[in-house]
Amino acid sequence: MDYLPKDPAILVSSINMLLRDEEFDSLESLCYNFNRDPEEIKSYLKEHGYTWSAEQLQMRPIGFDEKEVNA
Repeated sequence: MDYLPKDPAILVSSINMLLRDEEFDSLESLCYNFNRDPEEIKSYLKEHGYTWSAEQLQMRPIGFDEKEVNA
């Protein structure tokens, strides 16, 4: 992958795949590799309904984890 996609859904999928497959060990190292600011990525994706889970080491839909707690 030469760049991070702009489409929010594809961006989330790409970030989660690269972290899951252990290409990178943190969101910060992934973003810096692609010359992107991690806080900008988090903010952009938050506008599109996703939040960063440091515990899960992935982007997740906003409210997803609260649904599991309330189930």
